[in-house]
Amino acid sequence: MSALRVPLRVRHALVVVLSAAAACAGSLAAARAEVSLPGCALAGLGLALAVGAVASRLLLGRALGLLRAVADGLASFAESDYTLRVRRDRRDELGDLVERHNRLGDALRAQRDDLYQRELLLETALDAAPVAMVLHTEAGRIVLDNGAARAFFAAGERLGGRALGELLAGEPEELRAAITSGSDALVSVERRGELETLYVARRAFRLNTQAHVLVSVRPLTREIARKEAELYRNAIRMISHELNNSLAPISSLIHSGRLLLDRPEQRERLGVVFDTIEERSAHLVRFLAAYADLARLPPPALERVAWRPFLERLRGLAPFALREAPAEAGIFDPAQIQQLLLNLLKNAAEAGSAPDQIEVAARRLPTGELALTVADRGCGLPDEALGKALLPFYSTKAQGRGLGLALCREIATAHGGALALRRREGGGVEVECRLPAATGVTPATGATPATDAGAT
Repeated sequence: MSALRVPLRVRHALVVVLSAAAACAGSLAAARAEVSLPGCALAGLGLALAVGAVASRLLLGRALGLLRAVADGLASFAESDYTLRVRRDRRDELGDLVERHNRLGDALRAQRDDLYQRELLLETALDAAPVAMVLHTEAGRIVLDNGAARAFFAAGERLGGRALGELLAGEPEELRAAITSGSDALVSVERRGELETLYVARRAFRLNTQAHVLVSVRPLTREIARKEAELYRNAIRMISHELNNSLAPISSLIHSGRLLLDRPEQRERLGVVFDTIEERSAHLVRFLAAYADLARLPPPALERVAWRPFLERLRGLAPFALREAPAEAGIFDPAQIQQLLLNLLKNAAEAGSAPDQIEVAARRLPTGELALTVADRGCGLPDEALGKALLPFYSTKAQGRGLGLALCREIATAHGGALALRRREGGGVEVECRLPAATGVTPATGATPATDAGAT
């Protein structure tokens, strides 16, 4: 049989009533014994206190002890210990409080167990991911890494607790700049004697009210090689298709021309036949020349060139705003670097950027390298295009051949540098060409101009 539920306020009222009754009984007893009025009052007060104490003990029971137990349980919850429970042996408001305390402990423990399983699953998936991921604090202290990051940066060693600057100390300058720049970037760098293409992404967020940054580095070298092979196969099929489309009518026109030779009265039509054959042949020459540029790019003929006059002459071919140029001369192939800049400027204009919003800057870095940057305010590039923009034959344009940026990358690589693409803050794209320091480079005499291959 369940115990009778007596509300706590009823128990308090009973204590008060019993104490008052005891006081009256004491006063009456003292009056019958003909005790003075002060004595009657003292006797009533003493009896009221005695009865009140006994009644409080009997009616309130273990209330104080239960309150201490609940307080201890809440303190343990604050310390993430959800195992403490308080036994409920009352059917009043205090018993309801104990029950809610226990339910809270059960709920918090279930949530912690569920969160632990989720974190375990996330950690397992993160560690198995092929993308190198590093989580660091705003101060640059690494708090989390995965297996790919350990293999990429530290040959399998743990990175937790290390400083980001220490981790990047031995990395190429282009990769360090991409990781610390605050925006996504596609870079080509030389690591361990091999040229690698890497896609670097950064995301900032708050974890436990503290600012953190998640850096991911995705190696694209193998993927690019696989895509290049696929694109080359597609290019061969496209070239074959274009050749057939032009050679078939040429063959037919030659046959028609032979027939016209046997008909003197129609020989005046031979001019139209020859004009058509010439037009189709010129189209084939232009078409194949663009694809041949990637294969026949000559070694750069290095010269000592003053940057500002070089860039001012370039403005006569394509309008842009010149933001910065070093005072000292550079050593590079002026024809090839001009072709690189023209391709980038053409891309910027075709992306919808106004001429006054296309900016070119050449600045010397602390490492001695020169950073040649073309920035626009065009429509930008989606993630997929940003990761594939340097691939030969890849283009986001309906009529694009996908050779401009690939040629730019080849020119930068031939000069011992690298090309990087990143989104521009505020909209648009920024392309940076890193050229090595000129120290120790012997300029060659003359420069071989590069054929215009168009832009991607």
